[in-house]
Amino acid sequence: MVYLRIVFILSLAVWPAAARADIYRFVDREGVVHFSNVQPTGKFQLYMREGPKASHPPRSTGYSVDGWMADYVNRYCRAHNLSPALVHAIIKAESNGQRKAVSPKGAKGVMQLMPFTSKRLQVSDPFDPIQNIEGGIRYIKELLSTFDGDITSAVAAYNAGPAAVKKYGGVPPYQETRVYVRRVLNLYRQYSASE
Repeated sequence: MVYLRIVFILSLAVWPAAARADIYRFVDREGVVHFSNVQPTGKFQLYMREGPKASHPPRSTGYSVDGWMADYVNRYCRAHNLSPALVHAIIKAESNGQRKAVSPKGAKGVMQLMPFTSKRLQVSDPFDPIQNIEGGIRYIKELLSTFDGDITSAVAAYNAGPAAVKKYGGVPPYQETRVYVRRVLNLYRQYSASE
């Protein structure tokens, strides 16, 4: 079993970049491990996720983020009909693109997901930037839906929670949240201009 894993990991290291894809794994009753790069149905589970191919980071984001990560944000947002500029603004304000960021309150990763939010969004590893970005984008979409497309309320809810925004009928009177909302909206306008 150990030998099989070592061979598999070594094969990934020499596998051409063009041939890479998500890897799915299944262990049968006899202990034989099966791998597939095509999402099969049934007992296979995601084993390893492919990162988007590297490229140069977009100059417009203005924060420290890997180029492939910025490209992934752009592609995933467009696939989900969401402005990449909004997500880039939130990432800049939350973590400055640092995938291992942890807030004093326990929020983790690029988009600073709280543990209960990660669990609800099925983000098993908040430090995996792909899972974190996908979860964060789904959460933003959810908040925009909750607040009828009101970006200001959705951004406030991303920081303070939807219950606080509902309670106060808009941006809560918390200094941290007000500063956060202003910062994200300013960055959003800046990034939108070059989107």
